[in-house]
Amino acid sequence: MELNMIYEPEELFEESLDKILEWREEKQYFKIRDELLKFNEADIAEMFEELLEDPEFIESTIVVYRLLPKDISVEVFSCLPSDDQLKIIDGITDKELNYIVQELDFDDKIDILEELPANVVDKILEKTPKEERRLINTFLNYPDDCAGTLMTPYYISLQKTWTVKEALAYIKREGSEAEMLHTCYVKDSGRKLIGIVSLSNLVLADDDVKIMDIMVTDYVWLNVYDDQEEVSEAFKKYDLIAIPVVDKEQRIVGVITVDDILDVIEDENTEDFEYMAGIIDLEQSDKEYLDKSVFQHVKARLPWLLMMMVALMLTGAIISGFEEILSQVIVLVSYMPLLMGMGGNTGSQASTLIVRGLALNEVELEDTLKVLWKEFRISFCVGAVLSLCNFIKILLLDGQPVTVALTVCISLILIVAFAKCLGGMVPLLAKKLNADPALMANPVIASLTDMVSVLIYFMIAKIVLGI
Repeated sequence: MELNMIYEPEELFEESLDKILEWREEKQYFKIRDELLKFNEADIAEMFEELLEDPEFIESTIVVYRLLPKDISVEVFSCLPSDDQLKIIDGITDKELNYIVQELDFDDKIDILEELPANVVDKILEKTPKEERRLINTFLNYPDDCAGTLMTPYYISLQKTWTVKEALAYIKREGSEAEMLHTCYVKDSGRKLIGIVSLSNLVLADDDVKIMDIMVTDYVWLNVYDDQEEVSEAFKKYDLIAIPVVDKEQRIVGVITVDDILDVIEDENTEDFEYMAGIIDLEQSDKEYLDKSVFQHVKARLPWLLMMMVALMLTGAIISGFEEILSQVIVLVSYMPLLMGMGGNTGSQASTLIVRGLALNEVELEDTLKVLWKEFRISFCVGAVLSLCNFIKILLLDGQPVTVALTVCISLILIVAFAKCLGGMVPLLAKKLNADPALMANPVIASLTDMVSVLIYFMIAKIVLGI
């Protein structure tokens, strides 16, 4: 009896990928194409990422790509990461490349052209209609990481004097060129954006109603030179699917849709994560781990490690300055890792929460004193509980005298207080200096808390132990 197997989507994907890898070695290219066409374009692109990883089979993978139907090949191309797109470009003809670029959505087209060599871009632009070529050149000249590089110039714009009937007729006639029909943008005779109107309101309104009577004049807009991080914040704050982009004269020049900003949000999160980990190579921050060379990894990590090494040298110098105390009460050495570790950990906790609060606009610079007061109270509670636990352990389990227990526990309370207040302040200070809070937070806190922890510990030992 034949059993019906039930596969999860991931299992189907992996099973097909295994078949494709086997067929590629046998040069069964049409079988591969037919198997790929069982999936949607995003899944096909993911498979091509796997296929393009092996340099030995790049040429055969290009052959498979060229066998895909033209419309599907364009969608797959737009889903591939830039490195894989360049591999495809190197293996196809200029005619095929020109077709792909011409069929891409305008914002995807700009992304591709930014990555291509200048001579290839020139070839493509030669075959591009004059008006579109002018638009492309305008977009390519915007600074990196600004709103202008994300927007599309294809949107529905209406005149305020039109009736609903005229507007709907215009949308039916021109709507196929627009990237999004959900929202229409109302301009005056000078191209200035004066309002928005949703397609649903147009459909529900009477035919003879004027656009000016149903448009919304209280709307969110972005300047063409706004930073991409500000753009992503606007999408998160207002929960929109599209935001119009205007120039300095308030003339609408494009629209950014939510799908365009998702990659930016991912890139910003990755950048912040790398900053907090002490990785600062901005030029390579958009590359994946395995795509970076050993030298690029070293270049990104070494600066902060050198800074922390210097801090540790200073910490060592502080310890050397208290050799007399250590020689008389050698047991103090065994508690140094505990105190230094708790300082770093509690400081990182505080900084992580404040960095997140700044990113989500939950914390502002004006809240500095509030943050300091809150972290101080938190540190007192946390430090008291940790110190109590350690006091009992040091007396009962370690068998040390009360003076040693008091030295460790008082130091722990002070170190936790310092670390938490520092962790709360460093991101705010970075923001005040127009630096990235995530860039400064963890490395600075790790370096300072180690030095201050040792200093506090030995000063308390000197007082409590009377050495």
